Amino acid sequence: MARVDFYVLQAAGESARQQFACRLAEKAYRLRNTVHICTADRPSAELLDDLLWTFRDGSFVPHELVGPGIASGQAPVTIADVSVAGTGSDLLINLGPSAAPDSGSFPRIAEIVTSDDQGRQESRRRYAHYRELGHILETHKL
Repeated sequence: MARVDFYVLQAAGESARQQFACRLAEKAYRLRNTVHICTADRPSAELLDDLLWTFRDGSFVPHELVGPGIASGQAPVTIADVSVAGTGSDLLINLGPSAAPDSGSFPRIAEIVTSDDQGRQESRRRYAHYRELGHILETHKL
């Protein structure tokens, strides 16, 4: 079973989730973990790819987009939309529209929750889903 950490942000909006995902990926990378970031769609993956270069001055997170016909998936941090399986990483950062479909393939999963009503409602559904699957759940209010 995976450990699923819910990070509850005080901020609202998708940009807050993306910024936190970058910080979390950087921290995991510095701890020598491999990371897969799952986004809702290809444009969101491309946006996150750009953001990982610019989210903080002086940061360096080696990463690559993966998917059909692109990249090898050899970087410590990979980014893809939900249609691409990201097995084999130490951490999944899920920015997709629902709970990770392949949650059993990762030892750790990070779910990032924003303060807006929609974000909280979606996270409650995800929490219940992971609980039903028997994963270990932790909540961190930031």
